[in-house]
Amino acid sequence: MVPLPARRALLAALLGPAGRRRLPRHHAPAAARPSSGAGGRPEAEGPSRATAMLRHLLLKLRATGPVTVAEYMREALTNPGQGYYTRRGGIGESGDFVTSPEISQVFGELIGIWYISEWIATGKPKAFQLVELGPGRGTLTDDILRVFNQLASLLSKCDVSVHLVEVSPKLSEIQALMLTGGKVQSNPEDKSAYMKGISKTGIPIFWYRDIQDVPPGYSFYLAHEFFDALPIHKFQRTEKGWREVLVDIDPEVPDQLRFVLSPSSTPATENFIQPEETRDHVEVCPEAGVIIQRLACRIEKDGGAALVADYGHDGTKTDTFRGFQNHKLHDVLRAPGTADLTADVDFSYLRKMTQGRTATLGPIKQWEFLKNMGIDLRFQVLLQNSRDTATHEQLLHSYDMLMNPKKMGDCFNFFALLPHHRLVRPDKKQKPESKSPLPPVAGFGELLLK
Repeated sequence: MVPLPARRALLAALLGPAGRRRLPRHHAPAAARPSSGAGGRPEAEGPSRATAMLRHLLLKLRATGPVTVAEYMREALTNPGQGYYTRRGGIGESGDFVTSPEISQVFGELIGIWYISEWIATGKPKAFQLVELGPGRGTLTDDILRVFNQLASLLSKCDVSVHLVEVSPKLSEIQALMLTGGKVQSNPEDKSAYMKGISKTGIPIFWYRDIQDVPPGYSFYLAHEFFDALPIHKFQRTEKGWREVLVDIDPEVPDQLRFVLSPSSTPATENFIQPEETRDHVEVCPEAGVIIQRLACRIEKDGGAALVADYGHDGTKTDTFRGFQNHKLHDVLRAPGTADLTADVDFSYLRKMTQGRTATLGPIKQWEFLKNMGIDLRFQVLLQNSRDTATHEQLLHSYDMLMNPKKMGDCFNFFALLPHHRLVRPDKKQKPESKSPLPPVAGFGELLLK
């Protein structure tokens, strides 16, 4: 976080009506995904919606035997032909779940301010990359770019570019329309980025299928509701020791799936269960660990920061695997490929997987992070500028959705990776005038506006 006078200037630059996106975004935002519980019966399914993916899985299980929950999730969500994200990706009121950026423009604006704040606190480098993992419909990036445009004079000497990591062809098309008006081109000459374009505000945007394809350099990383959709392994403590939870065909109903326990220890059991583990049921996401390692290595080498916002816990929860369809809980084993599958992020695991390469902050609750970022002040100005009752009510509803602990306020957590020197000033060879306190990190400490 920058010193308070500069911080107020960042907020003030967004408080006028010129910075507003058209409101309301939704007349009545749908409910967010509940934060725990794996139950819920699905809505009635048409026979054609589930048969292709289910048939594929049944053939696979008959050939190979039970598969891990991670392999099941990977097939159900990202199978090239019938995966949920590659084929549907139902974000928004008309989809299967709604995210914070879809509820209010303010959410993305404050995250945009967070990145600008960190850019200032680290000396205003001459260039930075904004890298978003799993950008959804592109709404969050669009809101952040509007902030960058509002602060164009501040960023005038900085070379800004946007890099989106997206595996879904359908979602990348939606993102391109949102961010560039559809003015994009395939990028066959560049083997890393499969698509490129220019944002409506003139910033170059590139699309990639893997974070390793994103060029190195000073970067701000963003992962909003990204890690919760990565495949997890599930484990159960038994009298004979740890056993992995697997997915198999139900012998009593041959066209349905069921959970079973591995008859003996599996490689995942040997590698992912910590000796000091006290819980009886554990979920581990090794893919999240690999990605966090890569982010930590990049930040350690090139500088920047990463901000993670997601459902999660700090190593305390057990069974959080669940499905969503049409904004309702959905049986995770029924109609694979037609519902979103998700599990809470274990932030203690992410912290451990940085391997000390970066400092970490959080997790803290969404309501606390947004309050520290000045959400109350921003909404107050929007309410003052609202010209009709419907918009006024929509703003109040959006604020309640984002901040109410019983809604999104407590469900989501914010977690950050930063270079160690951002938080701890080296002791050696210090000049006396350089011993002024480091600016605090925005969002993770209380904002006091006098």
